[in-house]
Amino acid sequence: MVSPNPENSEAMTLGMKLGTKLNADLVIASDPDADRLAIVCRNSAGEWEILNGNQTCMMFAWYIIANKKKLGQLRGNEFLVKTIVTTELIRRIADKNEVELMDCYTGFKWIAALIRENEGVKKYIGGGEESFGFLPFDKVRDKDSPASICLICEIAAWAKDNGKTLYDLLMDIYLEYGFTLNHTINVVRPGKTGADEIKQMMVDFRGAKAPKTLAGSKVVCTKDYQALTVTDANGAVTPLDMPAKSNVLQWFTEDGTKVSVRPSGTEPKIKFYIEVPADLPNAAAYNAACDAAMKKVEAIQADLAI
Repeated sequence: MVSPNPENSEAMTLGMKLGTKLNADLVIASDPDADRLAIVCRNSAGEWEILNGNQTCMMFAWYIIANKKKLGQLRGNEFLVKTIVTTELIRRIADKNEVELMDCYTGFKWIAALIRENEGVKKYIGGGEESFGFLPFDKVRDKDSPASICLICEIAAWAKDNGKTLYDLLMDIYLEYGFTLNHTINVVRPGKTGADEIKQMMVDFRGAKAPKTLAGSKVVCTKDYQALTVTDANGAVTPLDMPAKSNVLQWFTEDGTKVSVRPSGTEPKIKFYIEVPADLPNAAAYNAACDAAMKKVEAIQADLAI
C-alpha cells in the first residue's frame, strides 16, 4: 500500500481484492486514526466503484433526512452542516425537504462550533466535508468514521431491502436533485518563489484576473471570505456572515457551476475545488454525464490558466 489515506484510491486496492474474493457488496476503510472513511460499492455492471467524499457526504445527508422524515422525527428545528467547498447538491436536498443547511470552513472544529452554538435551540442531524469525513451524531465532535461506517452499512442494508444497491441509490439521488461532478486540482509551487506566486495568484483573482465567465457561463456571485463580502452580477456588495476571515474565493455561475480556490495552510500548493453540472437523463447516462462535466472542468482550467 502506497498510503493508508482513504482519500487516495490506491489505499482501497487490497480491500477490493478481498471484496472480490468474498463476493462482497461493499468495501469500507478508514485511515489509521479512524476519522476519514472511504466506500467502494458495486456499480450497475457489478464492478467496483469508489465513491468520492462529496458523494458519501451527499448520501449520508439524503438518508438522514429521508429516514427521519419517514419516522416522523423532523420537528422543523433540525440542521445539517457542510463545509463551503463541499457539493451544493446537499443544499438542494436540504432545501427541498425544508431542513436548514449551514456552511462552515474546512475542518471539523467549525462543525463542532456550530453544534455548540445551537445547543438547546436547534437539533444537529449531520455534517461533513468533501475530504471523506462525516459526523452523523453530536456526541463525538470530530470526524467519526466508526459511527459513519455503521451508518453506511445501515444505508446499504436499507437499499438492499428495497431491491437496490448503494450505486442505485446514488443514481436515484442524482436523478431527483440533479447531477454535478466535483473535481479538485492542486497546483504545487514549492519554495519561497512558489509561496510568492501563490500569494500573487490570490491577489490577481481578486483583481485584474477575476473571471467574468467560467466554461462559457456568466459569474453571477463572488464570495470573498477574506473580505467577508458577497458580490452579485451587478456589482452590489453585501456582508458575508462567517465567524472569521479566511483566504478563500468562490465563484458561482448561471449554470450552477461553483469554483472555490484557497491556498493550503500546510503545503506549498493552491487548491481549486470545481463543481460543474451536466445533464443526466437516466442512470445509464452516468458515464457520459461525467465525460461532459470533465470537458467543462478543462474549460475552467483554461479560463483560470491553471
